[in-house]
Amino acid sequence: MGKVKIIAATGCPTGIAHTFMAAESLKIAGKKLGVDIKVETHGQVGIENALTPEDIRQADGVIVAADKDVQVERFAGKLLIDVPVAQGIRDAEGLIQKIIDGKAQIYKTSSSNEEVTSSEKKDVETTPSFGRAIYKHLMNGVSHMLPFIVGGGVLIALSFLFGIHSAEPSHPSFNPIAKLLKDIGGFGFQLMVPVLAAYIAESIAKRPGLVAGFVGGMIASTGGAGFLGGIVAGFLAGYIIVLLSKILSRVPKSLEGLKAIFLYPVLGMLIAGALMLFLVQPMTSINEGMKIFLSNFQNANPIILGLIVGCMCAFDMGGPINKAAYVTGTALLAEGNLYFMAGVSAACITPPLVTAFATLFFKKHFSESERNAGLINFILGSTHITEGAIPFAAKNPIVVIPILMVASSISATLTYMFHVQVPAPHGGFLVLPVVTGAAKWVIAILTGSLVGGFAFGFARKIIAQKNSDAKKEKLSA
Repeated sequence: MGKVKIIAATGCPTGIAHTFMAAESLKIAGKKLGVDIKVETHGQVGIENALTPEDIRQADGVIVAADKDVQVERFAGKLLIDVPVAQGIRDAEGLIQKIIDGKAQIYKTSSSNEEVTSSEKKDVETTPSFGRAIYKHLMNGVSHMLPFIVGGGVLIALSFLFGIHSAEPSHPSFNPIAKLLKDIGGFGFQLMVPVLAAYIAESIAKRPGLVAGFVGGMIASTGGAGFLGGIVAGFLAGYIIVLLSKILSRVPKSLEGLKAIFLYPVLGMLIAGALMLFLVQPMTSINEGMKIFLSNFQNANPIILGLIVGCMCAFDMGGPINKAAYVTGTALLAEGNLYFMAGVSAACITPPLVTAFATLFFKKHFSESERNAGLINFILGSTHITEGAIPFAAKNPIVVIPILMVASSISATLTYMFHVQVPAPHGGFLVLPVVTGAAKWVIAILTGSLVGGFAFGFARKIIAQKNSDAKKEKLSA
């Protein structure tokens, strides 16, 4: 029997860290278990190391470790395991072993219109729940929206470097370059909600969902329903197309092209657009209410807000709870609230810096590999890559995760108390030139990180002392 051949696809919403950590874990595990594995990554720059039709044909099994759409329908007829990207990092060996042992089921697509309908995913151990499917669709939209927030937010922030009113032609401080930056950044911001809605719909209904999603998102954006309206528009458009595909499933095969180019765009746009025009007003009221509530909350109760945000961001470091805080931050950023995201960013930057400071100040209580990882975490943390702390937390989660949660809460709370404004949802210290209150933000993050670093270091010291005492007692006995 020849070498087992496995293919995999990894992807996370931001497409920066988890995607490539899962890919690396799968490659290392594949080498250890003696299998031939090829991993396709769906990062922020696009698809890399793409799987060819020949790769898919030759594969004995497929591992999908992703929190976004990775075109899973192309794996129809193959043994397939579909799990969150975090599981691809934590349990790569276990996933590969399941394929080797045949503990996965044949992946099947819906018999009606594979191009349009959602996939039927079946896995022996991890059949995707409705909640996971919704999360995946939402994260697909967020993933495509992020570059617009980052690009638009930073360009608008750069315009403020010339003066707060420098983009206004009637103001004495007017500067044409500032106006250019603000106008271009503003166009990027205007596209965020339509792109979010379109790619939520695309994740649900594939390409036919894009048109209805874009139109629904545009109605939400221009009507003032904002980010929440975009989410509603995306899911509405996607499932309308799925419903239409079922209704039109009896159309003769000779008219398949007509469905794709005429019926889906016209009917999908009409139905989704009409419903969104009806929903946009109540959604706008909800959106405005959320903004006012959070704005009041961050001013009146920065400590409570910091505790909530810090604990959410550090609890699973890139998982669903972390992403809930992150998505809320990006939503408010899109609405012009730069304060909330500042606390979220601070809380996400802190965990890897905690581990970095711990390995720096308590070197003898960490192995050489941990010290090397700690040094790397100075870079990862500074660039807003929370996942660098995962290997440390995984070794002793009961001790480490609460320390990281406290540290992140301190950083977030101080950020809110200092009224720091951050215009970009990613980048870490790379976006310091456009951060309002940059020095205070760095102080807030370093304070939380140092407190957490010393707490983590002392915890390792205590654990090491207990292990040493236990060995002595064992030898004396």
